[in-house]
Amino acid sequence: MKKVILITGASSGFGKATAELLSSKGYTVYGTSRKPASHPEFKMLVMDVRDRESVKAGVDLIISEQGRIDVLINNAGMGIGGSLELATPDEIDIQMGTNFGGCVNLCQAVLPYMRRQRKGQIINFSSIGGVMGLPYQGFYSASKFAIEGFSEALSAEVKGFGITISMVEPGDFATGFTASRKNSQATLDDPDYGPIFRRSLSLIEKEENGGLKPDVLSRKIVKIIESRRPRLRYVVANLEQWASVVLKRFISGNWFVDILRGYYKTKPNQQ
Repeated sequence: MKKVILITGASSGFGKATAELLSSKGYTVYGTSRKPASHPEFKMLVMDVRDRESVKAGVDLIISEQGRIDVLINNAGMGIGGSLELATPDEIDIQMGTNFGGCVNLCQAVLPYMRRQRKGQIINFSSIGGVMGLPYQGFYSASKFAIEGFSEALSAEVKGFGITISMVEPGDFATGFTASRKNSQATLDDPDYGPIFRRSLSLIEKEENGGLKPDVLSRKIVKIIESRRPRLRYVVANLEQWASVVLKRFISGNWFVDILRGYYKTKPNQQ
């Protein structure tokens, strides 16, 4: 019997590519998006991951139609670029509420059913920005660091119920994420931060637009779902970014910050 899979943020990017591949393999797939959308290969639900009632309604619908949810993929997310100092309360709330709060809301809605059936799998989208603090994407990194800690603790709590937790930590991918990033106007207008942010943002966008294709990650997701013993963490990135994750484990924090400053061109006089 093919698994029933719920994947958030399935109207574009990673979510859409993954939902399409899973559907083509015969899985029963439900995707979500904040606005009404449809797809010929899988069922789309309207869901705002920040709204607990919206999340509950979507999960209840799947349970009423299928009787179970075997796999939850928390993919929905967004990014806000800018200085940490100048981020507004609304920007912080949206960033943390979507990426981290949305993940928590879905897990809390689905876990009671997985516990009842004594099996299930949750795959949470982190990022290499969840293992290193990316300059001018600080609250994005904070939301992903939160997912890392949450997922690790959750794995320890629910493994005894037959539920596995995994995280994928993507590097740069060519998706719509780049075009949809919101940027802090206060940072752009600031005489100190503005020029550095523009320079750093130009590099970030270049790396993202030249990154891996979403199907690389969707194939990895399928392998995780079909694995008998899925791992807690999976880095999915090019060789340079994969090596940076490994490097961070072995060198001084100050040295690593200096590497980040050089790479992202955050030194005031750096060209």
